[in-house]
Amino acid sequence: MTVPGSLERAVLRLHQRIYLASRGRVGHRLLGVPCLLLWTTGRRSGVARVAALVYLADGDRCVVAASNGGAPAPPEWLRNLEADPAAEVWVARRRWHVTATVLTRGDAAYGELWRRINDVNRGRYDRYQTRTSRPIPLVVLAPTAES
Repeated sequence: MTVPGSLERAVLRLHQRIYLASRGRVGHRLLGVPCLLLWTTGRRSGVARVAALVYLADGDRCVVAASNGGAPAPPEWLRNLEADPAAEVWVARRRWHVTATVLTRGDAAYGELWRRINDVNRGRYDRYQTRTSRPIPLVVLAPTAES
């Protein structure tokens, strides 16, 4: 484990705690990029899990990248969504229910959405993709009827 990687993870954990503790008043932006809180249900535990993620606003939908910082394994929140696509999103102080759809490189919308979310995240997703042989999927979070 490198120091920059561990420092980055510590900053991200602190950011998530501040976002949660402030109930969305603080944390919507991290280093100039928009962030949301994604609540999923643990696929094995059934316990609510939260992740702070950079997102792309796409109309009434949000798009997130399952990059896991370029790690070989996908993030746990992606595995949770694959088991149960129902989730909740918090953007600043607004909350709503969503249904997740996973997009891979073969999907028609993937290329354009990748370009846009990578631009939002200042090119970091392209760098993360160079760190792993795992294709990084995108996840579209669309509001449900109950939102």
